[in-house]
Amino acid sequence: MDIPVLKKHLEEAVNWLTQTACNRENTPIGPKGKKMPTVCWQGAIRGEYRAATKEWDSFCPVWHTGQAVKALVMASAVLDAPSLLDDAKFCAKFVLDNQFQSGENAGLIAAYEDYPEYVNTSAILESLDGLFMLSEATGDHTYSSAAVKALSWVKNHMWNPETRLFYDVYDPVSCKIIRDVEAAQNRPLLDDAVFLKGGKLAGDDTLSQVAYATAETLFRDENPRGNWIKYIPCSPVFDSIHPRHAYWWGNPMLDLYEETQEERYKACFLRAADWYRKALRTDGGLFRRTSSAFMTDSFGHATSGTACAVLMFLRSLKAFGDRSLEADIEKGLSFCCALQFTHPADSNLKGAILEKILPPDGSDASPYHLRDLATIFFIQAASAYITTRQEGVLS
Repeated sequence: MDIPVLKKHLEEAVNWLTQTACNRENTPIGPKGKKMPTVCWQGAIRGEYRAATKEWDSFCPVWHTGQAVKALVMASAVLDAPSLLDDAKFCAKFVLDNQFQSGENAGLIAAYEDYPEYVNTSAILESLDGLFMLSEATGDHTYSSAAVKALSWVKNHMWNPETRLFYDVYDPVSCKIIRDVEAAQNRPLLDDAVFLKGGKLAGDDTLSQVAYATAETLFRDENPRGNWIKYIPCSPVFDSIHPRHAYWWGNPMLDLYEETQEERYKACFLRAADWYRKALRTDGGLFRRTSSAFMTDSFGHATSGTACAVLMFLRSLKAFGDRSLEADIEKGLSFCCALQFTHPADSNLKGAILEKILPPDGSDASPYHLRDLATIFFIQAASAYITTRQEGVLS
C-alpha cells in the first residue's frame, strides 16, 4: 500500500478519534453511559454511533479508551506528531480517574461493560496495554504504575489459580464476585499479554505466572483450531465465533514464545493467525458472527476484526518471515480504508472507519453503525504497517 495514501487515511482516523469521538466534557455518554456510576467522563471515547438517528452511546468506555491510548501512542511515532501524546494523556487520565485508590477496591479500575453497575474483568485488562505504552513513550511511570496496581488487584480478587480461570463480573459496591448473570462464565483471559508485561516491568513473577497458567487453560480448551468457541462472547450453541477472540487470546501467545522460545506458544499463535486468514472474506471483510466452518451472516460486519487480523499478520511476518501474508495484509488494510468516511454529509462520521452494516429493518434509514473500535484498531494496524515498512520487513 502506498505509504502517503495510508498516512492520509491514518491522519483522518486520528482526527476523528481525537476531535469527534473524544469526550471533552465531564458528561456521561448516551443512555447506557448515564446508567454507569462512572466517576469522571472527561477523556472517554464515545463508543457507539447510529447514523440513522445521529445518537451517541457507550458500551465499555474504559477498555475502549485504553485501546485508543495505545492507538494514539503508535500513531504519534509514525506520523511524527508528538502532540498526539498529549491526546493520549488526556484519554489515559479518564482511565486513571476511574481507578480506586483506597480500601478493598484499591487498584481496581471501574470498567463497566455488560451490566452498568458491575465491573468486567476483561475490560480492566484490555485497558492496560495503552498505559504501558504511554509510560514508555513519555518516561512518565504514573501510567504503568497504575496498570500494575490494576493487575495486582485482578490477580488477588478475580483470578482462581485452581481452575486457571478469571471470574468475569464484580460488584464494587458490595465488593463481591457476581456469579448469577449471563456474562459470568469464568474465562482464561490472556488479553494483550498484560500480566506478562506487568510482571516483567514490576519484577513480580506472581503476575507473569498468571499469564503462563492462563495459557495452559487455553491449550486445553482450544477448539476449533486457533480459537476458543467454548467461551463468551463466542457461542458453541449457535456455532458463533467472535471476530476479535483469536486476537485477544492467540496474539499474546507470541509474547510468551518470545519470552520462553517454547515452540507450543509459537504454534498456537500461528494457528490463531491462520484462523483469521480463513475468516477474512475475499475483499478483506470479516463478520461478527462467523461459524466454525467459516460461514457467515450477510450483515453484522466487524471491521475491527479485520484490523486485528492485520495486526496479527504483521507480527507473524516480522517474527517468522512468511511472505505469503503480505497479500492478506494488503487486503485487510485496503478493506479498512475503503470503509472510511471521507466526505460524508454527517460531520460526526468524517474520518471514522465503519464497523458494521445493520440488517434491514424495513425502512430506508441508514444501516451504518459506528463503533469506535473499528477506527481504534485501524489506527493501530496502519501504524504497525508503516513501522514494519520503515523497518524493511515488508516489500
